[in-house]
Amino acid sequence: MGAEFVHLHVHSEFSMLDGAIRIPQLVESVGKMDMPAVALTDNGNMFGAVQLVRACNKTKVKPILGCEMSFTAGDRGDPKNHELHHLLLLASSQEGYQNLVRLVSAGWVDGMVVHDEPRIDFEVLRKHSKGVVGMSACMGGHVAQEILNKGPEVGREAIAKLRDSFDPGYFFIDIQDHGFPENRPLNQVLGRLASELDLPLVGTNDCHYLERQSAHAQLVLQCIGAGRSVREMEAVHHHSSELYLKTPEQMLNLFAHIPDAAKNTLLIAEMCAGQATPLGDPRLPRFAVPGGASEEDYLRALSVAGLGRRLKEMRERGETVEDGSYHSRLELELDVILKMGFAGYFLIVQDFINWAKDNGVPVGPGRGSGAGSLVAWALRITDLNPITHG
Repeated sequence: MGAEFVHLHVHSEFSMLDGAIRIPQLVESVGKMDMPAVALTDNGNMFGAVQLVRACNKTKVKPILGCEMSFTAGDRGDPKNHELHHLLLLASSQEGYQNLVRLVSAGWVDGMVVHDEPRIDFEVLRKHSKGVVGMSACMGGHVAQEILNKGPEVGREAIAKLRDSFDPGYFFIDIQDHGFPENRPLNQVLGRLASELDLPLVGTNDCHYLERQSAHAQLVLQCIGAGRSVREMEAVHHHSSELYLKTPEQMLNLFAHIPDAAKNTLLIAEMCAGQATPLGDPRLPRFAVPGGASEEDYLRALSVAGLGRRLKEMRERGETVEDGSYHSRLELELDVILKMGFAGYFLIVQDFINWAKDNGVPVGPGRGSGAGSLVAWALRITDLNPITHG
């Protein structure tokens, strides 16, 4: 039987200048602790989703894809609204994953108006909450901040509005205990409000590093992000060395007085673990070929015609040209490109490169492996002759 706890609140190195956990080591540690799953909830992004799924696929650990978003009860696009509370979101299905991606994108596109942090609001949350599990998050969460700054009754209203923004049974009240003086009094209020509103509690640890001894290193990381000294950060914030990946036994002991808080991590894991993936077959855009020809035939025609023009230019400059070597190389490259299904890609690139060159937009001569392609040279994507220059 596996461990009776799952970590649902984890920040990797993709929580920029905040998280200090590398994903391969995270999955390895979770596996050693015999936990069946682990969530990744980086700040405002899902950059680590692919890496998490690939790492978990090598083990028995199931991935839970998530994100900790900045949230406001007001208008996310209002620069006068400085509210940046937290909200934890997890995907419970492929549809939920797609909605989570939409929420993150909405935060970056429409909500980047305060401190360069992507944030969402009730409007976009309600629009894209299908298949998404919501948790009230940490002490910086919307619910916690309303309680701490405005009182329990305002907190109750915040909980009710968030609950109603998700599918029934998909919103949980998050409790944590990192040794901060506010933690336990806040947890008491959260527990009472959850009971009154018939909502489940879930216990989490706000993991930012794998082991306790890494607490100072993570603090230094935050100092870099904030542009402050360690002494300044310690004076402004309550420092804790409890934000590490605790064992299931430690978490069960921490919430021994609220056993359902730990059990509900397993419930959420059953809802979310392994239910969504960012992986899939590559999908390249289609190129609109004139005259109804196939992409493959059109690429071949453009390449042959383009090579003819290039060779004519060489002869006009007085250079010696061996047509056979150029045409055999062109056919070899085209065979590889077509077998890989990249005809459309080359057509798209040549289209915007040629437009730029024909409209006075500066374009470089070519770089990287593309500079070694005769097809790219024939299409004017590059200006380096790969046969002449080896």
